[in-house]
Amino acid sequence: MVDKLKRTKIKQILSQGKSGEKLCAKGWVRTKRESKNVAFVALNDGSTIKNLQLVLDVPNVDESLLRKITTGASISAIGKLAESQGSGQSVELLVESIEVLGEANPDEYPLQPKRHSLEFLREIAHLRPRTNTFGALFRIQHEMAYAIHTFFHNKGFYHIHTPILTASDAEGAGETFKVTTLDLNDVPKTPEGEIDYKQDFFEKETNLTVSGQLEGELAALAVSEIYTFGPTFRAENSNTTRHLAEFWMMEPEMAFYDLEDNMDLAEEMLRYVVKHALEHCEDDLEFLNKRLLDEEKQKPQNQRSELSLLERLQFVAENEFERVSYTEAIEILKRSKPNQKKKFQFLIEEWGADLQSEHERFLVEKHFKKPVILYNYPKDIKAFYMRQNDDDKTVAAMDVLFPGIGEIVGGSQREERQGKLEQRMDEMNIPREELNWYLDTRRFGTVPHSGFGLGFERMIQFVSGMGNIRDVIPFPRTPGNCEF
Repeated sequence: MVDKLKRTKIKQILSQGKSGEKLCAKGWVRTKRESKNVAFVALNDGSTIKNLQLVLDVPNVDESLLRKITTGASISAIGKLAESQGSGQSVELLVESIEVLGEANPDEYPLQPKRHSLEFLREIAHLRPRTNTFGALFRIQHEMAYAIHTFFHNKGFYHIHTPILTASDAEGAGETFKVTTLDLNDVPKTPEGEIDYKQDFFEKETNLTVSGQLEGELAALAVSEIYTFGPTFRAENSNTTRHLAEFWMMEPEMAFYDLEDNMDLAEEMLRYVVKHALEHCEDDLEFLNKRLLDEEKQKPQNQRSELSLLERLQFVAENEFERVSYTEAIEILKRSKPNQKKKFQFLIEEWGADLQSEHERFLVEKHFKKPVILYNYPKDIKAFYMRQNDDDKTVAAMDVLFPGIGEIVGGSQREERQGKLEQRMDEMNIPREELNWYLDTRRFGTVPHSGFGLGFERMIQFVSGMGNIRDVIPFPRTPGNCEF
């Protein structure tokens, strides 16, 4: 047995450890190199992307124990810290006693010390957090969540929990997951032959939420400024690198904010969290930056990104966002070379088109060369709750566009006028009686108010440079895939 000594995290050992200090390190073996007299073990515990090198005096270690120290095995080691004699690390642990906590049969353990494809790692999502890439992603994910909470706390916002189970479809798109306790082999029916939801748990049709916005508005119209941060669900049968069925949304709602206030807040928040990543995730971002540069080298010259990952982050942190109306953007896109030479997959021919990622990226990366906020969209392509402008054609909506990813934030000034809101609901066939509670906020003390939504995984995708959104959430839920 290893002597009793409290564990010190590897991150702390590497940053604060002193030569000659006796320490206990625990973690998982990344690699082992062995000669007749000495063995070097790279140990990682997830606290940092860097490994701690353990130095073992082979003649003094039981041979059967040494054989169990393989890639993936978990160990506990006690020894004295010393300045490293080799390159790649400043200190190393000269091991005095070692214990294997859990073995990993090298013939069966799938994460051997070699490069694995992201597609393969998705198949073993329960083990992929042990890789350098996913360890880096999860540490970044934590820092981004912390930065968001810190930003809103410092601005006096209140964090509230909105329901996951709801009877409303905030987007009105109908792409929701139904929730029921009814026996699907013997579904009760009404005399008219429809499903009798009165016999269901909630006695009405219920689904998983697609957004906490509508409920968030209720809170904002009482305490002025709130934000929600939780899981949302969309049953959109879309197998793309940008879509998930389960993902996390951060949604602030603010009383007394107009569209310009909304844009100001979104820009301030995004620049804050990106700067936080650059300051607090340096090692992980450097690793991911190198990984992305290696990937780019495999691509044809004309498909390579003009900016490295770190350059993209600095691009957002250092540039004020360009604000452009949808109408201006359409004119720019219509006149653009990719549109005129029919290089866009979706050609822009007339006002009213729903912009695609290729259009958004052109505006950011080629035309303005800075992050862009588009505003005043056609009302026909936006949701019912967005405030109608005086032209009766557009709504006070805004999207924030980033390089490499396109839209990262979507929001609007909300329609606070009861009559206008009811008129729009009627036009879009949204039953008033189902949202009577929402309309009450317009009947009693209504005020101008605004809000937006940030897809958290899309934010992580941007900060990490990962090409597929399935690789920035621990367990991706997509059509045909609900493993683990």
